[in-house]
Amino acid sequence: MRDTRIPLRTGAAPALLLAAAAVAAATATATAAATAAPAAGGTAPAAAGPDFQYVGQDDRVHGLTAPKGCVAAEGGGSRAVTNHTRGTATFYREPGCAGAPVERLGPGTVTQVRPYFASVRFPVTG
Repeated sequence: MRDTRIPLRTGAAPALLLAAAAVAAATATATAAATAAPAAGGTAPAAAGPDFQYVGQDDRVHGLTAPKGCVAAEGGGSRAVTNHTRGTATFYREPGCAGAPVERLGPGTVTQVRPYFASVRFPVTG
């Protein structure tokens, strides 16, 4: 009977484990910083990233910072949508915010917009 065990190279496994541990530590540090208590001035740290994000039909994450008016959904908007703006985002299947709205997403909301959207209208404020 033959020995069917696969030998493990001793140099590769520890390096991979160290890399995985470093990634886990960095993720834990970033998570802790993001959920930290408010600063001394009494305000919470600003959220990093865009105010409005979505996953496009091109399977890429798209983001907009301080969007106003009608905005084209690059990559064809689809799937997960996050609205961290101060206003309601109104979704349209047609470019240029034409036609009837297919969905409205209030501030601080995350949802799915199916099957897709081509443009989004944001309030124009201040």
